[in-house]
Amino acid sequence: MNYISHLTGVMENIANDQNLKPTHISLYLALFQFWNLNRFANPISINRGDTMRISKIGSNATYHNCMTQLNEWGYLKYVPSHNPFLGSLVYMYDFGTRRGTTTKTSSKQVPKQVLYPSINKNKQKKQLNNTNIDSVNLNVDTSPKTNLKNNFLPPSFDEVKLFFIEKKKSILDAEKFFNHFESNGWLVGGKSKMKNWHAAARNWIINSNNFETKSQFKSSVGAGQLHIDQDKDYTIPL
Repeated sequence: MNYISHLTGVMENIANDQNLKPTHISLYLALFQFWNLNRFANPISINRGDTMRISKIGSNATYHNCMTQLNEWGYLKYVPSHNPFLGSLVYMYDFGTRRGTTTKTSSKQVPKQVLYPSINKNKQKKQLNNTNIDSVNLNVDTSPKTNLKNNFLPPSFDEVKLFFIEKKKSILDAEKFFNHFESNGWLVGGKSKMKNWHAAARNWIINSNNFETKSQFKSSVGAGQLHIDQDKDYTIPL
């Protein structure tokens, strides 16, 4: 892995990518530092606290959002861990070669693949050799890709909870949202596969706020009608 060539290649991608924000770049550089310390082996195991500290990202929701988008946009492969005792895995892509290949794993070889880097968008060629390695599944596609936006990754409840807390909503609201979509396979309207759970959560919050406003209005109107103060003479025949 050529350190200088890789940074040159990835910075060229970053310069031409209008989707990236400073938080994406700082997060990527923090992950690159971990990759460097691990002698460019794939995958690397990361700790959220250390990664946020180095990348100077203070919000858990921002961290998860940036990590998911870097995965979707082809800068890395993110394999989250929902076990608090195990770190998440990140496969880093080598942007420094003519053909975007990944570096070797520390003890077991990841299946080799060849893909022309995303800088050259005119032609892409891919060659994949599958290898079975004992009981460990390392058949992960670890080459740069130009279009991964349909690769939806369902969030964990902790991610949803942090997002709702950041939006000043209750944990109960987060649980309702998570249980609803977890039960229907993360389908929008019960038909289409979800593409962005953050957008779905924002719509959920908007609809929830509108429903609460309407309920409060109806209750206030009904209460006013029940407390009409009128003197009636019930001795007068109808």
